[in-house]
Amino acid sequence: MGKYSEIYSKILDAREVLRDIKHVTRLDHSSTFSKITGGTMYLKLENLQKTGSFKVRGAAYAMSQLTDIEKKAGVIAASAGNHAQGVAYAATRLGIKSTIVMPVFSPVAKIQATQGYGANVVLHGTAFDEALAHARETADKNGATFLHPFNDENVIAGQGTIGLEILDECPDVDVISVPVGGGGLASGISIAVKEQRPDVEVYGVEAASAASMQASIETGKVVNVEGLDTVCDGIAVKRPGKLTFSIAKDLLAGVVTVEELEVTRTLFMLLERAKIVVEPAGCVGLAAFQHGKIDIKGKTAVAVLSGGNIDMSFLSRVVEKELFRLGRSVRIRGSILDRIGSMNKVLSIVAESGVSVIEINQDRFDPDIPPNRAELEMILEVPDDNAVKRMLKMLSEKGLDFRLYED
Repeated sequence: MGKYSEIYSKILDAREVLRDIKHVTRLDHSSTFSKITGGTMYLKLENLQKTGSFKVRGAAYAMSQLTDIEKKAGVIAASAGNHAQGVAYAATRLGIKSTIVMPVFSPVAKIQATQGYGANVVLHGTAFDEALAHARETADKNGATFLHPFNDENVIAGQGTIGLEILDECPDVDVISVPVGGGGLASGISIAVKEQRPDVEVYGVEAASAASMQASIETGKVVNVEGLDTVCDGIAVKRPGKLTFSIAKDLLAGVVTVEELEVTRTLFMLLERAKIVVEPAGCVGLAAFQHGKIDIKGKTAVAVLSGGNIDMSFLSRVVEKELFRLGRSVRIRGSILDRIGSMNKVLSIVAESGVSVIEINQDRFDPDIPPNRAELEMILEVPDDNAVKRMLKMLSEKGLDFRLYED
């Protein structure tokens, strides 16, 4: 481990420097995910960290190492959201002027939060890498100190404090899964953990459509991936850093990927079963365990939930889709006579069956619908399949032909 001993020393220093800046987030045992995976499952709740993600650790430690001249010049960073908030928070706390370049499609919640922490936000580019290039150019022009979100020893050291905390609370851990974007979090944790427990397996986890670290390790050099079509905006990075690639290649047990629906299903289960809110990028490590990408049967495992800064409109879409997938929300369609009392007749039967109406849409203007009839579509919340069958039977017995609509 001598190769990364200098960074490990910085991790130990970071633990002291950050003592009054960041939270020591708790390690939460999950019986639900333990049953699913066959292992003993713990969740490292960095979604409850200050600014809503682990990023404040690396940002704050990196800025603590700046010279007075560098602090006076101000700092500039590029981020899809979480590094932005970490830099903004730490800079404001240290009295440093900060500018953050964010992709134009960054979640509104992250943009507003970054501004709320005191940073000047500049929107540029459609992906992180374009924002990164613009931030570098701006730093060269105005003399501000550029803070890289992951390819920086001090940032890596700050993130590595998570590894120390995991070992403090769970010294018998066997496997750790870590979300990977640029690789700073996985690099820091793997160095911290491997120095004390070389036998622990640390896995990186990426979104399948943004798997730049996996592609780089398989190729043997840093490579770009294109077409970053993923809901995991926090880890949508076209290429890892040279330093983080080197560390990941040397220390990670492997890098696995998860699909979009696997991520959102894990997100939904965390919300419903554990009452924990995470963003998509924040739960890819747990998704890898849940969906069998990393086998932990009979082992003690930790999934790092790296962030909780999720857009509320996106969260509502995830919940709605999952309720339909699980059959707890259904859509039915049917035809009724277009006259007074017809709608009331339908609704009284639905209510009697024990099913709740969420939404009703009536169409009487489609030219294919007879002039004396209307098409009715209802979205319903149902307790189980039997309730749906009972309701449809009751409607049929009253001469009302309604069917489940599943297209």
